[in-house]
Amino acid sequence: MHALARVWARLEEGLIAFLLAAMTLVTFVYVVLNNLYTLLYDLADLWEGGNETLLAIGDGVLTLAQEMTWSNALTKALFAWLIFLGIAYGVRTAGHLGVDVLVKLASRPVQRVLGVITCLACLGYAGLLCVASYDWVKTLFIAGIGAEDLDHFGIRQWHIGLIVPVGFALVFIRFAEILVRILRNRQTGLGLADEAADALKLTEHEEPKA
Repeated sequence: MHALARVWARLEEGLIAFLLAAMTLVTFVYVVLNNLYTLLYDLADLWEGGNETLLAIGDGVLTLAQEMTWSNALTKALFAWLIFLGIAYGVRTAGHLGVDVLVKLASRPVQRVLGVITCLACLGYAGLLCVASYDWVKTLFIAGIGAEDLDHFGIRQWHIGLIVPVGFALVFIRFAEILVRILRNRQTGLGLADEAADALKLTEHEEPKA
């Protein structure tokens, strides 16, 4: 079980890294192409009557840039997948910020009870959205509507929207794991990030020693 969890954690991190890299690469190529043909045309104008080779290359680059109208839609789709995978990843790595000043004033048993209640609320929220988004994706699947600017690649809207129920299912699983740890007395709360505490630690670390 632990080995499977480690494999899934690596896969999750790898997929997030791939999405970030793909978004960056697509945007970079599109921006370069949209600026490169102008540079080539300007260089061609330096020759009297224009340099035919540079003009031809500029025309080719311009054509490529015009054909990449799908890049914006692809970047949005990749970003959507990144968001919903990132939600579950943030729960696993305690990356989400939490406001628990009042909770920390309570005793440890009370903190555990509050943690269970909060975790159950999060499970209900994730489960509700997972079911609702599944029905939405099912409707898109039946409709078979193509994704804007991506339909000529065979991509449908349900392909992009599929990440919503998958993402909330992963969130549900992560909060279920937290609930088990709370019930086993391995932690008291959701394990959210404490920005104030992190800032204080950073300040103490940067202060010069007397």
